[in-house]
Amino acid sequence: MLTILFLGDIVGEPGRSAVTSQLPRLREKFGVDFVIVNGENAAGGRGITGKITIDLLRAGVSVVTTGDHIWDQKDIVAFLPTEPRLLRPINYPADTPGQGSVVLETTKGKVGVINVQCRTFMLPILENPFRAVADAVNEMRSETPVIFVDVHGETTSEKIAIGRFLDGKVSAVIGTHTHVQTADEQVFSRGTAFLCDAGMCGPVNSILGRAVEPIVQRFITNVPVPFPVAGGEVRLRGAVIQVDESSGRAISIARVDEGVEIAPLPDARTEQPRCDSGKANELASPKVS
Repeated sequence: MLTILFLGDIVGEPGRSAVTSQLPRLREKFGVDFVIVNGENAAGGRGITGKITIDLLRAGVSVVTTGDHIWDQKDIVAFLPTEPRLLRPINYPADTPGQGSVVLETTKGKVGVINVQCRTFMLPILENPFRAVADAVNEMRSETPVIFVDVHGETTSEKIAIGRFLDGKVSAVIGTHTHVQTADEQVFSRGTAFLCDAGMCGPVNSILGRAVEPIVQRFITNVPVPFPVAGGEVRLRGAVIQVDESSGRAISIARVDEGVEIAPLPDARTEQPRCDSGKANELASPKVS
């Protein structure tokens, strides 16, 4: 049996600190063989940098997935081709920097990871995720039956549809992007573990990991303002999936929801990204599901 720990969207410095400090404890607690995290909000709440990627890998993360905010930090275009363990969605055009899948060797065999982005209410609108992920799975199954898919999307329906579409073809399909953990963990009839959204690793007294008051005021006034990452209590949310490494079938899936006390940021400006209209609209608009 191979045990995979997946942690949902890491939000800013509080999320990063919690993941790197708690990962050894979580590995021991759950008997983890392989760790995947979604890092697309790890840098000040939006995007990820090369340095943050390296820090996460050094802390014991095996693969870092992302999503629609992959390009938000300027150094990432040059960094992506140098680090195959940092993924961007696979359904970008073929000549896009970086890659959307990777296969890594472990003591219990090879593990494949695929990162795909949905299209409903998502920008940019990428290639058809069903076709892209099907092609990637078909190619990857020649190397390993153990395949994990991070499906990054807004709507529950599209993520569930991709999970059902891949049932029996991959070991797990876990959703990201909404930052809100869902309670629908299950193993489908053909052996694929599924969770519609893993939730986030970040401050819980917040709105999606950001300070409450600026976002409330944005809803009230429609005036763009910066959305700093919140402080206070952090929770690590995700899932633990147990997989039969010989068949690739999931044996079980359980949600992870672990509390961590994190000291306030020494300087909030370091975690206060520039606010543009796209991010403002995303954070100050209802999540549709």
